[in-house]
Amino acid sequence: MPRSVDEILQHADELAARFEDYEPLDADELDANSVRQLRSAVQERSDAERHMIDAIRAARASGMSWSAIGMFVGTSGEAVRQRYSGKVA
Repeated sequence: MPRSVDEILQHADELAARFEDYEPLDADELDANSVRQLRSAVQERSDAERHMIDAIRAARASGMSWSAIGMFVGTSGEAVRQRYSGKVA
């Protein structure tokens, strides 16, 4: 059910008040070094996945079977096909 403009404005005021009154707890603070390491690891994993997709795309274009690709990836051909076939087409 759509809300009225007044209801939306009232909700916005409530959210603004909650934001202004927010006091973080020491337990909510994150260690900057840990956050940096996690962000870096996530980026590295993303880069590796892109590299894997590019390599599998090239292997498929050269005629390599899913079974052979699976052997290199360390899984079955069916598992690698299920995971990557939609990404390398």
